[in-house]
Amino acid sequence: MRVAALYDIHGNLPALQAVLSEVENAGRVDEIIVGGDVLWGPMESECLDLLLEVGAVFVAGNCERDVLHPSSEIDRWCRARLSERHRALIETWPLWLEREIDGLGAVLFCHATPTDNEAILTRITPDDDVAAAFAGTGAAIVICGHTHFRFDRDVPSGPRLVNVGSVGLPYEGAVGAFWAFVGPEIDFRQTTYDVERAIVELRATTFPRFDEIVAPSLQGRVTAVEATTEFESRRGA
Repeated sequence: MRVAALYDIHGNLPALQAVLSEVENAGRVDEIIVGGDVLWGPMESECLDLLLEVGAVFVAGNCERDVLHPSSEIDRWCRARLSERHRALIETWPLWLEREIDGLGAVLFCHATPTDNEAILTRITPDDDVAAAFAGTGAAIVICGHTHFRFDRDVPSGPRLVNVGSVGLPYEGAVGAFWAFVGPEIDFRQTTYDVERAIVELRATTFPRFDEIVAPSLQGRVTAVEATTEFESRRGA
């Protein structure tokens, strides 16, 4: 089995369209797994419809919970743009999936951890903390997202933890959509698309605080180092 792992799309339809075109042209792909946070972005309904059209399967991210149970201006803006059918479907998404992958064996897909889709794990989070987060899962490899920058690290007494990055809101200090093929190896991908044209299209949706939150990410003005420092501070490190 070979999987295309797409995480943290955040309503960026142009980025998703470019990635799905690359997936289609790549040859054999048995399944598209979307690892959470389709929502909380300018064109989330359109992204969800497109993913359903191509037969993707889903894991719930923290932003799905936030949008379905809004507590902020952006949450409420996003929820208002979902149909009742969308909301009912999203409520059914699990926290994790496991697949038997060619060349890799049992691989667990989750947004952050299998029990907490808001847990913060970065490339520098202490090994003991990572191992504790996945205690009892039994998976040798975990594919995650949530922090919007990619890494691949082996954790003593824990899993090989792979973050595939973000399709729609990357913190990589570079432009493009970040994702991965899983099987028979971990094949990180960076898909190019017309970012400036996408910014015009996405800004037109009136997504709140677009130029503060979305545009800098798409233009490559948020680096993995900056994001790591910020996320680790939220962890209390």
